[in-house]
Amino acid sequence: MSEQRKLAVITGASSGLGLELAKQFAQDNYDIAISGSSDRIFEAADTIRDLGVEAYPHKADAATYDGVESFWNFISELKRPIEAVVLNVGIGLGGAFTDTDLEEELRLISINISGTVHMAKRVVHHMVPNGRGRILIVSSISATQPTPYETVYGPSKAFGYMFAESLREELRETGVTVTALLPGPTDTNFHSNAGMDSSKIGSSKKNDKALVAKQGYEALMNDEDHVVGGDEKTKQQAEDNRTTPEPVKAANHAEKARLQN
Repeated sequence: MSEQRKLAVITGASSGLGLELAKQFAQDNYDIAISGSSDRIFEAADTIRDLGVEAYPHKADAATYDGVESFWNFISELKRPIEAVVLNVGIGLGGAFTDTDLEEELRLISINISGTVHMAKRVVHHMVPNGRGRILIVSSISATQPTPYETVYGPSKAFGYMFAESLREELRETGVTVTALLPGPTDTNFHSNAGMDSSKIGSSKKNDKALVAKQGYEALMNDEDHVVGGDEKTKQQAEDNRTTPEPVKAANHAEKARLQN
């Protein structure tokens, strides 16, 4: 019966990495509440149900306080304990900072930072009294380096990474765990949606999204503090970023992320 299954919650699950993470939970017999900003979230729910579990889709704008709160209210109305949450919602924006639109940059911050903190607050207040729960915060390998031509995106993901590590330590004795997932470039529509098709990184070979989701899921279940998502080359890049000077990393990323005319 559906009531006997554990419940997982995943934001930004209409497609891409969020949907792949939902599949990981479904294959492990979790029912799943999912959110997205378009009607595709209802198609994603059908995909999840095909795996033999229940899906609860909710359409909302994660860039607004009311949008995030509406999803939380939707989850609360299920009246079920939440065993796992994936805070995956996030957008990118390519282009030189002098050229990008301020409103788009502020929307990115609202989704990647404010929305993450908002939902995390609700989740923590739910899980801590229960004495259990798992939280996966999807950051990016961009969190480990400067990201010129994605000048606001990278710092927003650095926030997510350090937020996850900070929250993990605070919750150490509560039974609630926190894990950060740092994917490298992944085969989703992320770079296209960010307007980066003409960049080298936009047209480069990407990591398999199913692999990245599996790595994130396993790290969450194994209570790891973070995991780099992708192939060995991606993992080596994250390791190299620990010792490479910031100006060198910035120049390397600029070469890959600069839009080509």
